[in-house]
Amino acid sequence: MSTERTDGLQRRAALHAALSDPARLQVVDTLTLGDASPSELAEALRMSSNLLAHHLKVLEREGVVGRSRSEGDRRRAYVRLVPGALDGLVSDAVRPAPRVLFVCTANSARSHLAAALWRRASKVPAASAGTHPAEAIARGAVDSAQRHGLDLPAVRPQHLRAVLDPEDLVVTVCDRAHEELDVPIDVHWSIPDPLRTGTPEAFDHALEEIGRRVDLLAPHLVPTS
Repeated sequence: MSTERTDGLQRRAALHAALSDPARLQVVDTLTLGDASPSELAEALRMSSNLLAHHLKVLEREGVVGRSRSEGDRRRAYVRLVPGALDGLVSDAVRPAPRVLFVCTANSARSHLAAALWRRASKVPAASAGTHPAEAIARGAVDSAQRHGLDLPAVRPQHLRAVLDPEDLVVTVCDRAHEELDVPIDVHWSIPDPLRTGTPEAFDHALEEIGRRVDLLAPHLVPTS
């Protein structure tokens, strides 16, 4: 047996071992569509912090999940699935949604990019809003959308209160917005703010990461009848 095949078998065995515990499968299912802090995971899964820490350690050791520091509350970290780590193994459950509402702080970049990418990927309607809307969409977001052939409507950023419908499926794409919102949040994507550096690369990276998340979430949502 070749070394490459042996390594592949060992990797598969380690992955199956990491997922053999029902609690760890719950963690993976919860993180399939979005990120969560350890405290949010513990609350969602009704699991003690010590037990959750053990399960996260196992999943991190096998490269299934990773962590990133919040751009809002720097004491907080978000846990996310490592891209590609569980291809073909995550939950394929679907749910109806009348509309997806993407929220960031300024509604000037990430949330607009997410809504535009969503309209290209799903028949479920999409909108965007901000907790502290800016005066206009960021030039960097407009330029990045143009570079990637993405239709980004020329609209003014809007406040969450003017847009939110109680039936919306809310997706926060900004740590600060996620941590300050007092409305139910269905999914969180911890996307770095491209405005921090303002470079074309930062906006392109945000667009790429949001697009990957959109592609993961879209198959799980269907329009309401």
